[in-house]
Amino acid sequence: MLQIKLAPPGSSQKMKNSDATGAVSTLAGIDSPRKKAFMVIGINTAFSSRRRRDSIRETWMPQGEKLVRLEREKGIIIRFIIGHSATSDSILDRAIDSEDAQHKDFLRLEHVEGYHELSAKTKTYICTAVANWDAEFYVKVDDDVHVNLGKLAALLGRYRSKPMAYIGCMKSGPVLSKKSVKYHEPEYWKFGEEGNKYFRHATGQIYAISKDLANYVAANQHILHKYANEDVSLGSWFIGLEVQHLNIKSMCCGTPPDCELKAKAGNACAASFDWSCSGICRSVEKIKIVHQRCGEGDAVIWSALF
Repeated sequence: MLQIKLAPPGSSQKMKNSDATGAVSTLAGIDSPRKKAFMVIGINTAFSSRRRRDSIRETWMPQGEKLVRLEREKGIIIRFIIGHSATSDSILDRAIDSEDAQHKDFLRLEHVEGYHELSAKTKTYICTAVANWDAEFYVKVDDDVHVNLGKLAALLGRYRSKPMAYIGCMKSGPVLSKKSVKYHEPEYWKFGEEGNKYFRHATGQIYAISKDLANYVAANQHILHKYANEDVSLGSWFIGLEVQHLNIKSMCCGTPPDCELKAKAGNACAASFDWSCSGICRSVEKIKIVHQRCGEGDAVIWSALF
């Protein structure tokens, strides 16, 4: 507030917007009017994941004019979300710039990429998406997960009347105190005695939050604590609010034969991945098989009602 009061005349709104987002988009400036949307899907990706991105482009993510049409006709925004490297204008950043120029499907974040910075990246993604689009839902998905867009849209459409919806596959895993293990939680002591479990939260492979929750994160980003694990961090931001935790098993189906049997029964899954790999194992090769056997069909999204 002091910054706003001391700012030159006419600059207060710009400073408010900048402070509320902490990020910018290559697609729209933060001072531009926000576009209405049904849902924004941010696909979390890394500099080294070009082949994963291409495998998604070849399967469930529309390309070119179809991607533009999806936004225009269905209000569905899909972008790969990535920050920048620690070195200014590095070869990694230039590679992403080149890829974005070709496909026009990135949302660049004011965030330094790093495995241990996923909680910060998620926060920045939500703030950036809120700054650019006035959507009913904001979705985060990993780049080794298969998604059926029509099923996901129809599923989220059922919860339009629930303003504080936190949607995904809810879990409560153990708090890992040993430094040598993956997903170690340095602040394990905050969760009670050794061996305790986390509070219920959506697994990080894919989840969705409603507009009010996304706005809450954007408005309070500077005082929201980040834990070691990104999905735990998001769940912690909502634990003291009047939030509806919606446990949707269709968002965490397995790969074939699990999702294939459900698809044949007329109940295609919203998302599929392997729990053992926290995503589709060897996703670059396997996601095409998942798409063939478990995909809803490319025409479904265009006729879906939500």
